[in-house]
Amino acid sequence: MKKKLLTTFLAAVLAVSTLVGCGGSDAASDEKTITVGASSTPHAEILEAAKPILEEKGYTLKVTIFDDYVIPNEVVESEEMDANYFQHIPYLESFNEEKGTHLVNAGGIHYEPFGIYPGQKTDLADVAAGDVIAVPNDTTNEARALLLLQDNGIITLKEGAGLTATKNDIEEYLVDVEILELEAAQIARRAEEVAYIVLNGNYALQAGYSVANDAIAYELSDSTAAQTYVNVIAVKEGKENSEKIKALVEVLKSDAIKEYINSTYDGSVIPFE
Repeated sequence: MKKKLLTTFLAAVLAVSTLVGCGGSDAASDEKTITVGASSTPHAEILEAAKPILEEKGYTLKVTIFDDYVIPNEVVESEEMDANYFQHIPYLESFNEEKGTHLVNAGGIHYEPFGIYPGQKTDLADVAAGDVIAVPNDTTNEARALLLLQDNGIITLKEGAGLTATKNDIEEYLVDVEILELEAAQIARRAEEVAYIVLNGNYALQAGYSVANDAIAYELSDSTAAQTYVNVIAVKEGKENSEKIKALVEVLKSDAIKEYINSTYDGSVIPFE
């Protein structure tokens, strides 16, 4: 029995030694493996289109899909993942300030026009007192939604509120509507309960909406908001110049990926120049 136990123990030690001995090759392969956390639509889809191009360059791209806006930043900060692709610069800066993280923009890839979509009503000309309009409740996206409502003559914001505006910054309701603040992921599910909804581009896509075909109103491509809210590859500070991150950004900004975006999303996603 003792001999059998000793044999088992030595086999276990040998197995561990073998794994440790392979550590060098694993570490080397990490330089050619890029791990990215992403929202499912359109970010993960765009990354999937980039995979074969990166493979030609010698890189393996591994994508993990998240359905919230917090964990993808936490795993990049902790270096569990190399990068994420789901957010725009104002949200990244706000997250860093609130959470004490050290995330930076490694490259702007696309922007997604915010849109006002039908709920119980299908035309903004029909907006009336008492109508409920659902908007995202996170700081930067709420401001963007309110700016779009202002552009369409429903509210006015206090001077200087701009890209930091919240419901409290509404100076005047030109129509006596109710602004309902909801988590962005929940808004489309409440469409039948409210008059109108204002959606982030990726959540509009997930809900089956097209800016070109379904939006009642949307941000113009030359608007300050559209240009400000470019979606970026975010990495931990100091990682932005690593070879694999530069390769990732280069591929995502390539003509092939621009063509994929333009042919896939019908104006709901626009490559950032």
